[in-house]
Amino acid sequence: MSIQLMALKTADHSLSADDLLPESLHQFLACPTPDAWLQWALANPETLLIDHAQCEKKAASTAMSLLYRYVDQPLLLSKMSQLAREELLHFEQVVGLMEKRGVAYHHLTASRYAEGLRKHLRSNDPERLIDVLIIGALIEARSCERFARLIPYLDEELAKFYRTLVKSEGRHFEDYLLLARQQTAEPIDDRIAFFVAREAELMTTPDTAFRFHSGVPA
Repeated sequence: MSIQLMALKTADHSLSADDLLPESLHQFLACPTPDAWLQWALANPETLLIDHAQCEKKAASTAMSLLYRYVDQPLLLSKMSQLAREELLHFEQVVGLMEKRGVAYHHLTASRYAEGLRKHLRSNDPERLIDVLIIGALIEARSCERFARLIPYLDEELAKFYRTLVKSEGRHFEDYLLLARQQTAEPIDDRIAFFVAREAELMTTPDTAFRFHSGVPA
């Protein structure tokens, strides 16, 4: 598989991560992806794709679990149904790219990222659901930001694919936040800020194994 540090030639390839991302996403995340993670990703191209596939599958599974658990919320059902279809399509597309590039799909252990956020979940609804939705927004936003960070350094085929994902993941993060705010008449800004801070800690502290949502290399 070829993921190369290279100066790509088309106008779209010259766009920076800041140019590709909506301003709302910049304002949402507390920190950008560290350069150390970017170099780690480029040094582990096969793991990047394999774990990306697993992330898409997990995202679809999360959406489906919400569909089954909260059947009394029409907007949630609509948003999560659409999200699950899109994430499964992305999964199929990543697997197709892997096959084309001779990358074998095998199981990888999960990073500490999602569990590091979920350990702060409150016990009872609607508070628990609010937390789940905030975490979903953070995962989608960070995924979107990392795709954008990678694009300038990727081969043309993968860069084009990741640009399409930046658009969809950006929409998913906004949908999760919309649903979180819908759960209560009370402001949830403090709770969002709490999880944003925890997410930034996970992004900037050391990890021993590279994953799509790992921190910096130990």
